[in-house]
Amino acid sequence: MNLFDYLIPFAIALGVLIVFHELGHYLVARLCGVKVLRFSVGFGKPLVSRRYGADRTEWALAAFPLGGYVKMLDEREGEVPAAELHRAFNRQTVGKRFAIVAAGPIANLLLAVVLYWGLFVHGSEELKAIVAQPVAESAAARAGLRAGDTVVSVAGDDVRSWQELRWAMLQHALDGSQVGIGVIPEGGRNAELRTLSMAGASLEAEAGDVLDQLGLHPLRPPIAPVIGRLIDDAAADLAGIRVGDRVVAIDGEPIEQWSQLVETVVASEGRTLSVRVERDGLPLVLAVTPQLEQAGGRSVARIGVAVANDPGLRQRMFSTVRYGVVDALGKAFQQTWETSVLSVSVIGRMILGDVSWKNLSGPVTIADFAGQSAKMGVAHYLKFLALISISLGVLNLLPIPVLDGGHLLYYLVEIVKGSPVPDRIMEIGQQVGLALLVMLMAFAFYNDINRLISG
Repeated sequence: MNLFDYLIPFAIALGVLIVFHELGHYLVARLCGVKVLRFSVGFGKPLVSRRYGADRTEWALAAFPLGGYVKMLDEREGEVPAAELHRAFNRQTVGKRFAIVAAGPIANLLLAVVLYWGLFVHGSEELKAIVAQPVAESAAARAGLRAGDTVVSVAGDDVRSWQELRWAMLQHALDGSQVGIGVIPEGGRNAELRTLSMAGASLEAEAGDVLDQLGLHPLRPPIAPVIGRLIDDAAADLAGIRVGDRVVAIDGEPIEQWSQLVETVVASEGRTLSVRVERDGLPLVLAVTPQLEQAGGRSVARIGVAVANDPGLRQRMFSTVRYGVVDALGKAFQQTWETSVLSVSVIGRMILGDVSWKNLSGPVTIADFAGQSAKMGVAHYLKFLALISISLGVLNLLPIPVLDGGHLLYYLVEIVKGSPVPDRIMEIGQQVGLALLVMLMAFAFYNDINRLISG
């Protein structure tokens, strides 16, 4: 594993999210007439800094990169010349202060909207929501779903791909209720309604994918194990496998379908395999040592091959999901809103104890996902960026002192009581908020380390 394959995508994502968040604070502060002294990406001592503009605002890159801040003129942090008192943050109306503080998280949410909008307009080729035969006695089997059924709606909302089906199920997994599924049977034309029970579906990391829990799996028609593409310098390429080779056996066990090839490689856990291929009608035996790669917090064996393209099969199993410019904007706002609501719901259930704190992830896990999504392509990386941007926005809106949401809570109290929250109360709140934040970070780092150890 090349560490830079993960660190560089993580650093880019972190930089983009921090800059957009702080730009929200900065731009609204300027609109409200507040003087900005410093715009910093990172905390601690500035490594690089320059001053620009009439106010000689300092733009800095600091040593500790996990965050940033915008320092504004404020009487609570130092003496302010009489001529500039009107530009001090603490002298602004509560409405302006509220807007300046809220602008950071809102900027992150708007970034997600823009990213989703671009992705929806561009479109992507996605797996159709065609189900395989459900697992016996599973919720899907009890609902009457059969192999070849195409899911076209969930709870009245259209479903156009397997990814959209998973997202819909995630949202309904929290309430454990029944949900109506619209399906078109194989060979049919009209949708039929099925009732699927979500009881027992869990968002716990140990429980696995929600669709797996329900007994839902994508239909995988038989695909010949013919190599269609090789990743340069990956295990298969180094072993001498070539495009067009048909894998007929691994360690003496016959391979008839592509899925068998994948399952056998994954099960090897990196052990060298004896792979028999057929090339131009002649048999050939090659020793292939799968490479272990991090995926979803665990090591997965891969040899770096892709299946040969079958245009007919691809047309049956995949479709291009694309929206018009206006529809894409509405879809982008909807996706951002639904993801935000789901995030808040999960956080609430963590606090109540209904969802384990093991689901909390730290920078190591985020870096892992950043690297994986970057390897999968630009579209996947941008989806990851949008998701993390929403998470950052939601996290900062939590009513925890130290975070933006804590300050917004103070301003709401000020609006209600007609006077600012006493300084002593704010100091105590800052100490409590800092302790909570340190605790959350400790949980996140513990979970990261535990995932690395357990694989």
